[in-house]
Amino acid sequence: MHPQTTLLYDPTRTRWGSDGPRPLRIRVWPRTQPGPAATVLLSHGTGGAGEDLDWLAQPLNDAGFLVASVDHHGNSYQDEYLVEGFTLVSERPRDMSFLLDHLVAAYDIDLDRVGGAGFSLGGYTVAALLGAQVDARVVAALFAGHVPAPAVPEFPDMIAALRSSYSDAQLAGLAESTALPVADPRLRAGVLLAPGIGELLTPDSLARIDAPVLIRWGDQDDITPPAGNAQLYAAALPRSQARSVGSDVGHYVFLGDREDPTGVRDAVARDVVAFFDENL
Repeated sequence: MHPQTTLLYDPTRTRWGSDGPRPLRIRVWPRTQPGPAATVLLSHGTGGAGEDLDWLAQPLNDAGFLVASVDHHGNSYQDEYLVEGFTLVSERPRDMSFLLDHLVAAYDIDLDRVGGAGFSLGGYTVAALLGAQVDARVVAALFAGHVPAPAVPEFPDMIAALRSSYSDAQLAGLAESTALPVADPRLRAGVLLAPGIGELLTPDSLARIDAPVLIRWGDQDDITPPAGNAQLYAAALPRSQARSVGSDVGHYVFLGDREDPTGVRDAVARDVVAFFDENL
């Protein structure tokens, strides 16, 4: 089954940098079996696109799941790179809830069997849908330039760009809004692949997440170092199933266009299918 690509517009949010509603390009892998579909939402990493996770979408769809991804506005090479898309991270889970609203309207969805999987910043996105919240004080300090920003190769000067676009008062307001809860109770389980921004989240919000969560990472990840990210999530989430996929595996093995001589992605895809089979 090949995905169906559609450009949607969210009328409740505006396009950054110009007028009009928020554009969101989605990819849907429909289910061929009759009856309400168990569904998995996919969230790409920083600067990426939904197609980066086709290596995971295909086996999930083959296993009977409806699978759908969204290209996050301002944070995708299928759109354009905008500083808001890189820094206002809580807009990403809102994209996913909008995607799920569309799926409910357009397909036969079993709302008791919805999960999410994400890579890198997409891992945070799924955690946020399950209840993780950004720490407003830490983000305010980050936006103000008082603490160093995480390394973002796709937009290395993002904080300087943000500070040149907004006043100090506006930045304080953005930090507060970014920390608002964006959980979607329709999600029942999550998969975090090399998840990011773990140290920007409140530990108590992670501890309150009761959903099962599968976490995978590579020990040689120098983009989202495991100690402050995947391992932090694993320790804080009460029902995490977490492990490294290799002592010599880096961050970008979870992108479908990268070399994977040891078959890490195939093994992870099998784990993810089994996890959602059991928990959805």
